[in-house]
Amino acid sequence: MFFFRDSSKGIPSSCQRKRGGPVPVTEAQLKAIFKQCDTNRDGRLSKQELKNFFASLGSHLPGWRAGRVLRHADGNEDGYVSEDELDGLVKYALRCGYTHSVK
Repeated sequence: MFFFRDSSKGIPSSCQRKRGGPVPVTEAQLKAIFKQCDTNRDGRLSKQELKNFFASLGSHLPGWRAGRVLRHADGNEDGYVSEDELDGLVKYALRCGYTHSVK
């Protein structure tokens, strides 16, 4: 005769399958979002496009973040983040610790 325990009680929480919850955003995902947020397809992000970028990541203050990015990533100070300056934008977003949910 076999007896089965309630598996939710017998398995330590460290061994249980994890479902949902936040997952860090990768560089590739951020670059894909960059491409999507470049609404006028000029190969660079304006402050408004950056604001949309951070809003899509769930930032509470996307306008403030857009200004910070321009100060950090806009190397030639033309008011835009170009594809050449994208690495600075990606590094900044990764440092901020953005995540996305997995179902």
